[in-house]
Amino acid sequence: MVIQNPFSTPITEAELTEFRADVIAWLEHNRPADPGFLLPQTFMEVGTEQVLEFLREWQHRVWTAGYLGMAWPQKYGGQGMAPLFQSIADEEMKRLRVPICFNVIGLGWAGPLILDIGSDCEKEKYLRGILSADDIWCQGFSEPNHGSDLGSIQTRAERDDNEYIINGSKIWTTMGNYAKYMILLARTEAKTERKYNGLSFFLAPMNAAGITTQPIKKLTGEYGFTETFFSDARIPANCLMGDEGQGWRIAMRTLQYERGAEAGAAGGASIISIVMNDLLEMANDVEREGQPLLKDPVTRDNLVKFLIEEKALHLSERRAKIPALCADYPNSLQLSGKLRGTEFFRRMRQYALTLQGTQASLYVGDEDAVDGGFWQRAYFNNFSTTIGGGTSQVQANIIGEHVLGLPKD
Repeated sequence: MVIQNPFSTPITEAELTEFRADVIAWLEHNRPADPGFLLPQTFMEVGTEQVLEFLREWQHRVWTAGYLGMAWPQKYGGQGMAPLFQSIADEEMKRLRVPICFNVIGLGWAGPLILDIGSDCEKEKYLRGILSADDIWCQGFSEPNHGSDLGSIQTRAERDDNEYIINGSKIWTTMGNYAKYMILLARTEAKTERKYNGLSFFLAPMNAAGITTQPIKKLTGEYGFTETFFSDARIPANCLMGDEGQGWRIAMRTLQYERGAEAGAAGGASIISIVMNDLLEMANDVEREGQPLLKDPVTRDNLVKFLIEEKALHLSERRAKIPALCADYPNSLQLSGKLRGTEFFRRMRQYALTLQGTQASLYVGDEDAVDGGFWQRAYFNNFSTTIGGGTSQVQANIIGEHVLGLPKD
């Protein structure tokens, strides 16, 4: 069978099968040994230098092997190949549960944005460092009083000759204390007819004087987010992306990548994949009244419902990659996929804890915790996915307005 490939010559099934085998062989041979410390389940839990350097080295090895940024142009560090090859590599990284490629904001949001609308100078300056993990990126959108309402942000950027002076603060800045660059949304004009018109978008260096970060401790005891403060921080004027006042449009484009509604991400596993097979194994290991929970008819019925829902998500994901099936409602499956997927995994993890009974109160470090507290940690950390890129409530509103055509009010 020949698969049509708009990027080059047609790809055969045999080529894809051979490529998948090569990926599997490389991953199995190069999988890092257990480092002896807790590795993050997602990129939002990188909270120590030790973890950071471990993951930086791993991402660099994946990129050097040619399995990251495969669809990006060669002159910027990619392979110039069809996206299908990157999809296969990503599938195997998730299936084999190798460590994550942690520079997700660069790989998935900033990088595709720069490739899409950035200047040649910006592409040359930033893209290779994103892939190699030499340059970590963070996001500066949300503020302490303006999370979902980005149009009301108050961080100011005032032009002063060939610089901008930044004042304000951002919150929930993933890896802000380790990042070299930030995609920053700031207000360059205070009084405009619409609040969105006065915003501008910057590719801001994080090493500028006047920028400080404060790590935020999460409920899990882990770190990964920071609050970022700007106090007369000066950044070069050429950090402005596009023109002044175009920040809202560029930020919305960025969120399309974050929500999975636009292609272009460099790839790599950004989370440790937790699927229904894991829950089935746990249900078989946990006993109640001397019998595995998997033999309980009520439990089995609930698990089947989860299995059906998981299969539906997979099928929707595959359907979203076929343009002809999405023509009537463009991006509808991608946008709804973020909402349905994150909420499904939250409920699935919650059900895992329900099955554990009183043992659900135990956490990582307790010798009696089921699977070493794996499910408790997964449940707590999953909430960030239901918030980032727009809360589930915001996502539902977006689908209602832009897919179903419902009125805004």
